[in-house]
Order: sequence, then C-alpha cells, then structure tokens
Amino acid sequence: MVRDEISGLLARVALKDRAAFSLLYRHISAKLFAICLRMLKDRGEAEEALQDVFVKIWHKAGSYTGEGGQAYPWLCAIARYHCIDRLRARRPQTEDIEAAFDIADLAPDPEETAVLRSEGGRIDSCLETLDPDRAQAVRRAYVEGVSYQELAEHFAVPLNTMRTWLRRSLLKLRECMDEHT
Repeated sequence: MVRDEISGLLARVALKDRAAFSLLYRHISAKLFAICLRMLKDRGEAEEALQDVFVKIWHKAGSYTGEGGQAYPWLCAIARYHCIDRLRARRPQTEDIEAAFDIADLAPDPEETAVLRSEGGRIDSCLETLDPDRAQAVRRAYVEGVSYQELAEHFAVPLNTMRTWLRRSLLKLRECMDEHT
C-alpha cells in the first residue's frame, strides 16, 4: 500500500469511517504487530497491545495533521509509545517511605556476609574450570538473565546446543561445588 493511501485512510478514519478503519487494519496491522512483538517479546501481550494501538488510532485519527508520507511513521510512533508505556507499567511500583526505611533491617549481618563471600569465591573458582564460552554463557543466563535464545544467537550456536551447554555446565559446577564443601 502506498503511504499516501494510508494518509487518505486516516482522514476517513477521522470521520469514523469503519470501512476505512478495517482497510487500514488489514494493510498495516502486521507491521504494527511486528513492532509490538519486537518490543514486548511476548506474543500474547503484543496482541493485546496491537488492539490498544488500534483503539488509539481510531480515537486519535482526527489529530493527525502530517503530510501524506508521514502517516506511516505516525502510526508506528503510536505503537512504539504504547509499548514503552506497557514496559514501564511492568516495573514494580515503589514502596512508601516507611517501607524504604525497613530495608536497613534486611541487610546481612557480618557472619552472613562472610558466608556469602565464601560461596561467591567458590562459585567463581568453579566457573574458572569451565571453558570460557560456557562460563560466560552461564554468567549471562543465570546472573544477567539473558534468554537461551539470545545466548544461542550471541554464540552462533543452535538453541538446543545452548541448552546442552548450560545443562552440562551446571552439572560440572554442582560437582565442583560438592568437592569444595
């Protein structure tokens, strides 16, 4: 679809033309869905976001004032900003000030701190026994929270190979930790 046609459809949607809205949906929903999916990384949430985006388009079409070639970026911006809002909403809400003062009570005492340091040292020394790539994969997966798929892409290996790397590496780490207890 030519971008000028998108602008024309938006003008008709601003007049609450349902046929134009349906046509606009048919022509641009796949592209907007791709934006939502790429940003939200969850198909179900991306589908919900796409519905919300089209509701916004229905309500905001009258506020579009750009030239013909600007309609597509305008629609993409609506999708992008909506996904950003959803990502922000995922963040945990801040606690009230009294709860913030209670954090000091949760700090480990000196004995717990020493035990944690000892455990961390044992884990680090056991990680050194692994191949560097596998040790890096374990750190990124279980410390940084990187997905298996992202790790497979980073190391240029198939997803099942990455799963095997991580499973075998964890078994080696468990053996090493058991030896150093």
